[in-house]
Amino acid sequence: MSTTPAGPGRLTILDIARMRADGERIAMLTAYDFPTAQLVDEAGLPAILVGDSLGQVLLGYDTTVRVTMEEMLHHTKAVVRGTRRAMIVGDMPFLSYTTPEDALANAGRFLREAGAQAVKVEGGVPAARIIDTLVKAGIPVMGHIGLTPQAINTLGKVRVQGRSREQARALLHDALAVQEAGAFAVVVELVPEQLAAAITARLRIPTIGIGAGAGCAGQIQVITDVLGLGSFVPRHARPYADLRGTILAAAIAYRADVEAGVFPGDAQSTRMDEAVLDEVLGRATVDRTGTADAVAGGIPLDGDL
Repeated sequence: MSTTPAGPGRLTILDIARMRADGERIAMLTAYDFPTAQLVDEAGLPAILVGDSLGQVLLGYDTTVRVTMEEMLHHTKAVVRGTRRAMIVGDMPFLSYTTPEDALANAGRFLREAGAQAVKVEGGVPAARIIDTLVKAGIPVMGHIGLTPQAINTLGKVRVQGRSREQARALLHDALAVQEAGAFAVVVELVPEQLAAAITARLRIPTIGIGAGAGCAGQIQVITDVLGLGSFVPRHARPYADLRGTILAAAIAYRADVEAGVFPGDAQSTRMDEAVLDEVLGRATVDRTGTADAVAGGIPLDGDL
């Protein structure tokens, strides 16, 4: 049974908590622009993350580290404008929350300027102080543990986290620290499914998995992976469409039609009254007389300029 309220208004962290309590799976996607956000919202997803993944899948950066606050706010505003029901979570970019003061200032911009309802912060135990500061200031926070893309320069490469006893214990501590700091949910990325399930069972807040198995309370995927827009599909993703193939075929067909002169056709063109056109081009009787009034009273022809 859905927990979506019957009346107007956005879902909140209370609705997400009810979904977790009722055992309802929480489906999330990323979105970065107005038209995509409209569709995801219409599909009924309860929450949308404006992820800093936009740096790679939308802006062409090599990592998420290069994404700026201004870029995040720009895209979050577009997603908010395109939605009515989904709760919007803005992803705090690299170095935007290194101190409690910076975190408050930048998270506040997500809510005040962009219209998001929550922010996401990467990190476990080290991020607990930041999460606590934001929550106490009235800013809902989603945590993020496991693979944290903003730390890619430290991690070295994208790989599963928590396979060893030490790493697994550290991740469990991270999850508990995020919860106790006041986060309303936590993303668990690239973690063995058994460990993710164990973490989920030990938390009161929902876990949102990505590459962490089906034992999490919810799932999140990057929208371009779901739509099949990229040339590479991560193992944890499942394309539900092939928009890359569709768009490529459409662009090739369009080019061919333009080159063949069959686009635009009658259906894509408009016509005007031929008598009016004759007057404009100087083909009317009064123009052919060559009188001064014809030039002075009408549009000059090329020869008159």
